[in-house]
Amino acid sequence: MADPSSYRPRPGEIPDSPGVYRFRDEHRRVIYVGKAKSLRQRLANYFQDLANLHPRTRTMVTTAASVEWTVVSTEVEALQLEYSWIKEYDPRFNVKYRDDKSYPYLAVTMNEEFPRVQVMRGHKKKGVRYFGPYAHAWAIRDTVDLLLRVFPVRTCSAGVFKNAARTGRPCLLGYIGKCSAPCVGRIGPEDHRELAEEFSDFMAGRTGTYLRRLEKQMMEAAEEMEYERAARLRDDIEALKKAMEKNAVVLADATDADLIAVAEDELEAAVQIFHVRGGRVRGQRGWVTDKVEEITTGALVEHALQQLYGEETGDAVPKEVLVPALPEPVEPVQEWLTGRRGANVSLRIPQRGDKKALMETVQRNAQQALALHKTKRASDLTTRSRALEEIAEALDLDSAPLRIECYDISHLQGDDVVASMVVFEDGLQRKSEYRRFQIRGFAGQDDVRSMHEVITRRFKRYLAEKEKTGEWADGSGTEDPLTDGDGTLTGPDEITNSLKDDDGRPKKFAYPPQLVVVDGGQPQVAAAQRALDALGIDDIAVCGLAKRLEEVWLPGDDDPVVLPRTSEGLYLLQRIRDEAHRFAITYQRTKRAKRFRAGPLDDVPGLGETRKQALIKHFGSVKKLRSATIEEIQGVPGIGRKTAETIAAALAQAAPAAPAVNTATGEIIDDEEPDTTAGSTGEPVTAGLPDERRGQER
Repeated sequence: MADPSSYRPRPGEIPDSPGVYRFRDEHRRVIYVGKAKSLRQRLANYFQDLANLHPRTRTMVTTAASVEWTVVSTEVEALQLEYSWIKEYDPRFNVKYRDDKSYPYLAVTMNEEFPRVQVMRGHKKKGVRYFGPYAHAWAIRDTVDLLLRVFPVRTCSAGVFKNAARTGRPCLLGYIGKCSAPCVGRIGPEDHRELAEEFSDFMAGRTGTYLRRLEKQMMEAAEEMEYERAARLRDDIEALKKAMEKNAVVLADATDADLIAVAEDELEAAVQIFHVRGGRVRGQRGWVTDKVEEITTGALVEHALQQLYGEETGDAVPKEVLVPALPEPVEPVQEWLTGRRGANVSLRIPQRGDKKALMETVQRNAQQALALHKTKRASDLTTRSRALEEIAEALDLDSAPLRIECYDISHLQGDDVVASMVVFEDGLQRKSEYRRFQIRGFAGQDDVRSMHEVITRRFKRYLAEKEKTGEWADGSGTEDPLTDGDGTLTGPDEITNSLKDDDGRPKKFAYPPQLVVVDGGQPQVAAAQRALDALGIDDIAVCGLAKRLEEVWLPGDDDPVVLPRTSEGLYLLQRIRDEAHRFAITYQRTKRAKRFRAGPLDDVPGLGETRKQALIKHFGSVKKLRSATIEEIQGVPGIGRKTAETIAAALAQAAPAAPAVNTATGEIIDDEEPDTTAGSTGEPVTAGLPDERRGQER
């Protein structure tokens, strides 16, 4: 635990101007980002008597080891820079809203030649118009199904579209009138795009124009005694009205607004947002956050606005944003929102009428969301804390291991030997810091030696980082090559270039754990400890979890530590070990699948997949291709004389594959070589392996 006075800036060093500041820990990782109208006044609040600080603020300043700041011209610039750095560094002590679900959007892909209407989740793409978010995907599909009667826009995938264009037959929706069938040329690109624009306009709330137009067309058809056409138009009008009824009018005058409500207690806060477009509620979403510092409702609203509009522009930012409390000061935030929209944005608290009534509804939703979150998560928080404490007590650690790394070795009878490293922080997965290794120091199956190699390589990266930052002055132990996350080897010079400590985000293996867990028993634990001892690392604990009896092994102990079966600590260790095993075996299977798909044609320079497929299709197998003459190979479309000679030479040098044998009877199943080039059977990579080999995969 650091003393804040050890890194407190001297009086007069901090400027009295707007800016953004960053607290870093001893490993140079940014743990908190904040902004201030006056950096001097704001930072002075952190360096007072610890007893006067909020508990979470006290934890932050004692975890930090340094503070730095950047001066900006205006508070709006400070707001933008703070948001950018929070997104970039992901500081552990900042307010970070956790979305309680992945919300589906109704998307219209205007960036395609024939725009498509579909359900989309995740990151928003450029050139796509989004409507929502919706609470459920089925709600989107119900709405789209009604609107396709009037706006028969394409909804099929690219594969279905291309197949229909190839066969000249549209899909079912094209036959029943719910798609204009651009795939078979029933409508041109310009007309279809206009149809998609009309669909988007209707979803954006401009509904009156289309209803009046359809009603006029219906009356004209009836006057001309085209009763079937008039009936179809009547049904279209009913479909549009039914779609509109799904979102009742809540605000008059076709208002576009977002309403944000906050429910909070001393530890957590829940935020609910209602998106109102054209006077109707078009979507709803909610976030929950831990209150890691003493923070006002206005500050929570400010962080919510950053999260909501930080990457939005144009109409995605509404004209009006209604909130329960205004940020202090409000002018920079309002100016920032105006800049994001490109037009004036009103940020205010509703005082009366429909907007205040709707805000009360949003507030009730926020309160219910917070209550539900606490019901689901309270036990989880308690359980994780208890699990870490039990692990610390069982392993005789000085403190709870907030960062745990687990390693596992995976192979198939000594082939494709790989290893995995998974990371858990505060008892939760940290998937962005997972790493994979290829074992290249030796060939064959040796889990103990593999574990020693992996631990050595991982912590040499750590020592290289410490040497670079000046924390470690020895300089030994940086000569062996190490792997990046994709398994490729990286030399010492590349290590120095790739580890970027000055940006506040230690890359790869720069951040040390408090506990290393290995999948295995006494031999694997001893190997891991020898690797750490050889590197001179003595402040990282090591243990192993053996699968047979789920017993915990410590270095140098002849007897394991047996945790009770009901122990939360044992359960957490099992989860970490199982995750490491899953990650390792997934990587191993991927490597093996690539090896199985490889064939002698892969070594022919300039021969792509299309021509390889053409060769196999023409000759039937690699064996027949190998026996073909250059003239016969040249007869395949796309294969010239020079390429045919290269193929013949490559196949002559490659050894033919061994025939397939029935392992039960010893009978040769087929004397034809299998197609190992196409890789298109779609079977699992273990298909064709004897059962006894499948069982030896780990």
